[in-house]
Amino acid sequence: MSADELLTIKGASAWATKHLGKTVTDSNIAYLIQYGLIKKFGQNGTTMVSKHELISYYKSYSVRREVSWKNQLGSDLNWALSFEQYKESETTKHVHRLHPYKGKFIPQLVEYFLDSHTDNFKKAVYFKKGDIILDPFCGSGTTMVQCSELGMHCVGIDISAFNAMIGNCKVDRYNFSDLQAEITRITTALKRFLSNSRTIEFDEKLLRALADFNNKYFPVPDYKYKLKRGEIDEAKYGREKAQEFHPIYNKLIADYKIKLKQDTSETFLDKWYLQHIRQEIQFVFNEIQKIKTAETKTIMRIILSRTIRSCRATTHADLATLLEPVTEAYYCAKHGKICKPIFSILKWWNTYTKDTLKRLRLFDKLKTDTFQVCLTGDGRTIDIIGELQKLNQDFAQLVSKKKIKGILSSPPYVGLINYHEQHAYAYALFGFERKDELEIGSLYKGLSKEAKQAYIQGITDVINNCKRFLADDYDVFLVANDKYNIYPIIAENAGMTIVNKYKRPVLNRTEKDKTAYSESIFHLKRKECPYLKNK
Repeated sequence: MSADELLTIKGASAWATKHLGKTVTDSNIAYLIQYGLIKKFGQNGTTMVSKHELISYYKSYSVRREVSWKNQLGSDLNWALSFEQYKESETTKHVHRLHPYKGKFIPQLVEYFLDSHTDNFKKAVYFKKGDIILDPFCGSGTTMVQCSELGMHCVGIDISAFNAMIGNCKVDRYNFSDLQAEITRITTALKRFLSNSRTIEFDEKLLRALADFNNKYFPVPDYKYKLKRGEIDEAKYGREKAQEFHPIYNKLIADYKIKLKQDTSETFLDKWYLQHIRQEIQFVFNEIQKIKTAETKTIMRIILSRTIRSCRATTHADLATLLEPVTEAYYCAKHGKICKPIFSILKWWNTYTKDTLKRLRLFDKLKTDTFQVCLTGDGRTIDIIGELQKLNQDFAQLVSKKKIKGILSSPPYVGLINYHEQHAYAYALFGFERKDELEIGSLYKGLSKEAKQAYIQGITDVINNCKRFLADDYDVFLVANDKYNIYPIIAENAGMTIVNKYKRPVLNRTEKDKTAYSESIFHLKRKECPYLKNK
């Protein structure tokens, strides 16, 4: 291959940025190399990539993807609402990645319908600064956060106590000196607790053994490059190498007298955490209980929850959907090497405490002096003003006087997610009451005709209850993948009319599913009364 067809990583990022019309960093190019998507050339420490391979890669993942998706999903697909131009760090900016959550929508979509811009698709402005927005399916609080940025008030509602906790933590205000002091105190105490065991020493020795083994049998990026081209049978090769590493792993377990399983597996915390992890979780939990400041105590609980989610005894590929507890080293298809269970929470605790502080500080600079709160309750029956009065009488008075201008929400999809179960570890640790039976459209309820009818009734009841608190000229935006054509029925039952429908591609799904997938944003208005219209 001639020299003029090869680019350095820096040169490749500059070329790709110009070629795509959006920023492509050196790290983006390095990622393509690391995961075998393009081949690495060069020697003597100089990494080069083929311009031809880059062209082929980007062609297949941009223009061809848009054309392919429109062929599959329809030409009415609004590609501008894919927000393809944003990097993941922008779609998970500041507090939006404070805690994992399945089924949340990206902040750019919320901004699109809340802000004051218009374009070829959004031809009118629906909300302005000072308006009150309602999200009756608040989830992790995306709408509340964006309302705070845009100078709007927001009321959220969620049946899950833990979801409400996540959302409220995102919009709360903090004494950062107090928060940093508590992080330092608990981290120091955890390290002292660990010094009395040999867990860290064992883990470090295991990591060195894994590094040596993986460098030999799964070299980066050559191994993944060969995988992409079908030169290796991944399942067979991975299984064989995992078995080859087991004697090394088992010897270290025996040498350090590591106890893998707990004595019982009756509860979630018993089943899905190794013995050493469970002891550390309880230690940190007890330290958090000593915190006096309510806001600091709550955000520290969120950090612990985020930490223990990453420390469950499962494979990296199965974090989102747990299958069986894993206590041995295993071949990891996600990382293309042999991986191990986690034996201490310290690494993730350190990572998430720093990350949380950074994200909270970033958002603190963007907040406006407005009200946001998520109420824990059933949207079908909740008295919004009554519940607000218990928490913030000023906000309750504002809602009562001004009324809610509209709704922007992403209701649960029928038969897709068990919203309580996804945070089972947090419910088990913090002792929150679970209300799975009150979830609308939960995965465990299935997709039968009866389940769909119950879903229609549930969403309708929420909207009808919330209508009591809306201004007469309200605008309602609901985000849903309506493949069962349910939302026209819901609109009719709620006394509303669908005045517009925006169809957008969903490019980055939590489940990493690459199948062409879209969702619709339904714009609903109050159905006009024939009597008033004629009069």
